[in-house]
Amino acid sequence: MRELGIPFVEKLVPFAQTDETNAFHSFSPTGKVPCLIDGETVVWDSLAITEYLAERTPAVWPADALARTWARCAVAEMHSGFQVLRCGLRIQIASPSPALEKDLARLNDLWHEGLTRFGGPYLAGPAFTAVDAFFAPVAFRVQTYGLEMTPACRTYADRLLALPAMRDWYAAALSETWRDEEHEQMARNAGTWLDDYRKVGL
Repeated sequence: MRELGIPFVEKLVPFAQTDETNAFHSFSPTGKVPCLIDGETVVWDSLAITEYLAERTPAVWPADALARTWARCAVAEMHSGFQVLRCGLRIQIASPSPALEKDLARLNDLWHEGLTRFGGPYLAGPAFTAVDAFFAPVAFRVQTYGLEMTPACRTYADRLLALPAMRDWYAAALSETWRDEEHEQMARNAGTWLDDYRKVGL
């Protein structure tokens, strides 16, 4: 929405300061985020939000029919897969699991296919669309964990990280002082922390 200039107001509800059965259920039927509220309309789940926006903003999906079909397939795959890949830390992974290596191999193949087939610099062609938005969080994972990517895929990840909306998102994440112990422990278990650029937690 930021990249396409779709106006919205963000409401931040920290995980560490609420339980999902209380505050999140006050605005989201599933008690999960993201959740889009447009007047009386409530749209939960990221894929449903994307389609809702696309009905009002055609630029959400690529204009080319083939690119649009490929982008929808890639988004659906990201939405339901890449569980292992699902911040301001820099972590050296202790020992990549077979599941992680499988996800990375598929990610490299998928990104390379899109960039090659549709000419880049984004996954489905010259413009940023929904498929790039769905993989934007993965660019942060590439940065945090120093994941091995092909040169073309690393260039794509760097391109995402350089977007103004991504830079703002990263800066906002660094400024957060909330910590959720469950997520902190997951990061500790992932490997050796090389750097922590976040503000001191509360």
